[in-house]
Amino acid sequence: MSAMLKITLPDGSVREVAPGTTPADIAAAIGPGLAKAAIAARVDGELRDIMRPLEQDAQLALVTSRDEADALELARHDFAHILAEAVQALFPGTQITFGPSTDDGFYYDFAPKDRPFTEEDLPAIEAKMREIIAADKPLQREVWQREDLIARWRAEGETFKAEWAAELPEGEELTVYRSGGDWLDMCRGPHLASTGKLDPAAFKLTRVSGAYWRGDQKNAMLSRIYGTGWLNKKQLAEHLTRLEEAGKRDHRKLGAEMDLFHLQQEAHGSVFWHPKGYLIWRELEAYMRRAIDAAGYREVKTPQVMDARQWEQSGHWGKYRENMFVIPDEVPNAEDEGPLVSDDANWMALKPMNCPAHVLIFRQGIKSYRDLPLRLYENGCCHRNEPHGALHGLMRVRQFTQDDAHIFCREDQIVEEVRAFCALADRIYNDFGFTYSIKLALRPDKRFGSDEMWDKAENELRDAVAAAGLNTPEYGWEELPGEGAFYAPKLEWHLTDAIGRTWQVGTIQSDRVLPERLDASYVAEDGERHRPVMLHRAIFGSYERFIGILIEHYAGKFPQWLAPVQAVVATIVSDADSYAQQVVDKLRAAGIRAEVDLRNEKINYKVREHSLAKVPNLLVVGRREADEGTVALRELGKEGQSVLSVDDVIERLAKESQAPDMR
Repeated sequence: MSAMLKITLPDGSVREVAPGTTPADIAAAIGPGLAKAAIAARVDGELRDIMRPLEQDAQLALVTSRDEADALELARHDFAHILAEAVQALFPGTQITFGPSTDDGFYYDFAPKDRPFTEEDLPAIEAKMREIIAADKPLQREVWQREDLIARWRAEGETFKAEWAAELPEGEELTVYRSGGDWLDMCRGPHLASTGKLDPAAFKLTRVSGAYWRGDQKNAMLSRIYGTGWLNKKQLAEHLTRLEEAGKRDHRKLGAEMDLFHLQQEAHGSVFWHPKGYLIWRELEAYMRRAIDAAGYREVKTPQVMDARQWEQSGHWGKYRENMFVIPDEVPNAEDEGPLVSDDANWMALKPMNCPAHVLIFRQGIKSYRDLPLRLYENGCCHRNEPHGALHGLMRVRQFTQDDAHIFCREDQIVEEVRAFCALADRIYNDFGFTYSIKLALRPDKRFGSDEMWDKAENELRDAVAAAGLNTPEYGWEELPGEGAFYAPKLEWHLTDAIGRTWQVGTIQSDRVLPERLDASYVAEDGERHRPVMLHRAIFGSYERFIGILIEHYAGKFPQWLAPVQAVVATIVSDADSYAQQVVDKLRAAGIRAEVDLRNEKINYKVREHSLAKVPNLLVVGRREADEGTVALRELGKEGQSVLSVDDVIERLAKESQAPDMR
């Protein structure tokens, strides 16, 4: 008889069970309520199927729908598999590829037999998915031999799955999940026990797009079907309401309506800023300059193009080259024949980040321990070769400008410098009306540097956050294993916008690798050369993305100091034209961005048009206002109007037009 397994539960109690016992068996032994509620299990911390047999002594925690993060991950993974099964049932000959869960749902990539899928196909697919859920098919995990699984995929014409299975590392366990009878998919899992565990009213297919196999535009184009999936109908309804609101706030839509910017194919992933949009940029840039000047930073400007050997030395050439724009360092061939670039060309690259250039500035001249900390700041324009399909308005671009700084400091200065940065970021985010959570991203599997170095760097960031008073539940403090950069752990700021979405924006990273690789040093008090620690930090992240977030956060109704046009003076009758121009001149003289609307249109038309343009203040003038030296002030989003003297309205608007740090 096999030895009994010792299973330790979260309360510390230990149960002895026979090998092959499942977490579902243990849940049933505890009680019928738990047996019904349990949907999965954590075995020694790993999320597993509730029907997967236990193989050795283990720590066991049963997962229910109250463990929402785990429950949503399982449900969305199941919805993706059921989507694939439904599509193959409706469209025989369709090949399956991959279908992961996402932050709010799932998607699956297909290779259709005859034609790409369209959104007209979605209702039928949804109906078939509900049939599969209603059938309550068991989802069973199976381990297959590599050659057997490859042969199965090839026999069924699943060339994409066969290719992937053949490339998985030797010795890796290949698992599939079978839905009911013959339909199966290759997957690591875990899954719910059966399709019937899902709520058939808790999902919706949302759209169809193209996607390249394995994300490479040289490969076959696939049809990607997206869906959103939740635990119940109420959660789905709330999500769809948020999506509707997000659609109204879409920065691409509002950017066009408000004439802020545009994008076009002639410059993929680069933004054409219009005068009104660039006014917002300039206000943000001026605001940030005041903040960094007061915090003791020194602004610099570095080259756009640097020799590839510099990127090799920094480590980016090996780790990041596929995302870099590479340039031959020679005059291109101008003749009709022959290659444009010779085989002998040396290579340069557009900078994807500013940090190596800042190290080169630090290295100019001998630095003493008395010179530290040295805080170098740059509104640095960078380029990254993002795939066309990944580009998304202002949120993901190829050319962007970072509010980037690098703090070169001694070991004993790290905690205080990070603490001061935390305080600076807190003030700035509060000025924009954001709440935030703060996370510590820890060492990834592939990294530079020793474990001792990483231990030290991670603990310094922990200590700094504690010193700033931010390592509390109020600030959503959390540690994220494996999510640090290859050269450093980092703190991340996740902003929450007006409709509850989160955006990862600010960061600070504690780096001992790059100063070593690029030979940065200072003369310490002992007269010897020492390496500085390099703190990489940003608050906006990039101006492009931060402006996109602001547009959606404010729904285009910017606070007055950021509004491209802060006031419009609109006439009711042409007799008031000269008075309206006088009012505008006074507003502009007071530093208020004002325009005048003298068009021969009804005032209700003008009010509506400027409201749609999100102008915060409309000053209406007619004969009476001209005679009395007043204006009728209408504020965006408020009912009614206030009749004020010109001097009073200027005093009021001038105060509100100042940036929050200048009030």
